[in-house]
Amino acid sequence: MDKREELRRRQARIEAMGGPKRIERQHEMGKWTARERIQYLLDDDTFEEIGAHVTHRGTRFGMADVDAPADGVVTGYGRIHGRPVYVFAQDFTVLGGSLGEMHAAKICRVQDLAMKSGVPIIGLNDSGGARIQEGVDALNGYGEIFKRNTWASGVIPQITVIMGPSAGGAVYSPALTDVIVMVRHTAQMFITGPQVIQTVTGETVTAEALGGADTHLKRSGVAHLIADSDVEALDLVRKILSYLPANWMEEPPVAESGDPLGRSDVALATIVPDDPNKPYDVVGIIESVVDDRNFFPLQKGYADNLVVGLGRIGGRPVGIVANQPRVLAGTLDINASDKLARFVRFMDAFNIPLITLVDTPGYLPGTSQEYGGIIRHGAKVLYAYAEATVPKVTLILRKAYGGAYLAMCSRSLGADLVLAWPSAEIAVMGPDGAANIIFRRDIESSENPARTKAEKAEEYRQLFANPYVAASRGYIDDVIDPETTRAHLARALMILYNKHDERPKRHHGNIPV
Repeated sequence: MDKREELRRRQARIEAMGGPKRIERQHEMGKWTARERIQYLLDDDTFEEIGAHVTHRGTRFGMADVDAPADGVVTGYGRIHGRPVYVFAQDFTVLGGSLGEMHAAKICRVQDLAMKSGVPIIGLNDSGGARIQEGVDALNGYGEIFKRNTWASGVIPQITVIMGPSAGGAVYSPALTDVIVMVRHTAQMFITGPQVIQTVTGETVTAEALGGADTHLKRSGVAHLIADSDVEALDLVRKILSYLPANWMEEPPVAESGDPLGRSDVALATIVPDDPNKPYDVVGIIESVVDDRNFFPLQKGYADNLVVGLGRIGGRPVGIVANQPRVLAGTLDINASDKLARFVRFMDAFNIPLITLVDTPGYLPGTSQEYGGIIRHGAKVLYAYAEATVPKVTLILRKAYGGAYLAMCSRSLGADLVLAWPSAEIAVMGPDGAANIIFRRDIESSENPARTKAEKAEEYRQLFANPYVAASRGYIDDVIDPETTRAHLARALMILYNKHDERPKRHHGNIPV
């Protein structure tokens, strides 16, 4: 046989994956094949495959006679928005996408190349888990991947898309990456599946309820984004990469925008209610200040008392953290603290400036929070902000009380510039609570305790529940007109883009996980 003909024959066999019947079954489940996913994800005609001819070395349990094209994973490199990326896509049509020794070696190969090249890596996961027939070799493969995920953390962006099952050890590689996207109804993640759970605990649960996309977005917080189809999930990957640099040493990509930096918004003058106990939607403020009102939230649906996400100001990416008064009055709780700390560290790792919008009365009270370790989880927020060296601009919208004032990137925690609206209230606690403590005897001895309490609370509010006391101490750099917020934030970021912070030399810190 002609050598070129032999090459074409082998390429055709590899590209056929698990064969027509298995491909048809994949489509019936509402899923694309690994190669279809890569073709859609990458820019046209840019994919170069690596390791296509790799196959397994298993001989036990009938594996010697099993043909597994590409060993069930397609690996290589290409471009997204014209920028280089590495990618791997598990092929469910070949041995259920199960991970064996050589399957893992292929993933490790592109992980190594991505780190050497300083470019992002994207994993498209669709796998039945470890290849049982290969035993400890499969387990070792997972360990090699986890190690590289850890080494790459903060060096290059790592994006995972869960597009099918992901069970047992398979879930930990995604959990070590920066962003997880899940496809609703076709993707599941869990350590132990429904059958094992029923056997061990007696609980009955479906795979979707246990580890589906909505579960991991809204309950566990494992997922950052969910999509209704493979197409939507891959579009989300392309979108989030548009905000990220190729690696930790580069600046984020700048996009053109015709939105004037000095644009004012009269709606901001009235968005915060006069009643300090009345909620409003902080997303309206975020959308007002970012370019073209284009805000890209992450983990929407999880710990919604805190909003995090990406936007641009003057074409440059910014990470935005904001208390959400519409949910739990914007208090910080365990889940919101974890969400905040993780996001801040993600932004800091890849040189994306942070804007923090503050309106919180404090930490959520209750025994469940205390027993659940709110002290430890809240400390993660302090650690993340104090450690971050990117430009940090804080804007206090309304309430900033007690420890939560400090945690939300206060001056003392490392904010480069702190601004406030006239509606800002900065104090150790709210006026009502402060009056109960400071004026307790006056209130108890009064003929009209309710009126006395109200008067004392108003006295406290006049003294402390405004931005001017903090401004007089230098803890706030300026009190601004809400209508001009975008312009102030844009100028603050512009002057801070070249800032440089030093931290003490060490192996690494010991974050309170």
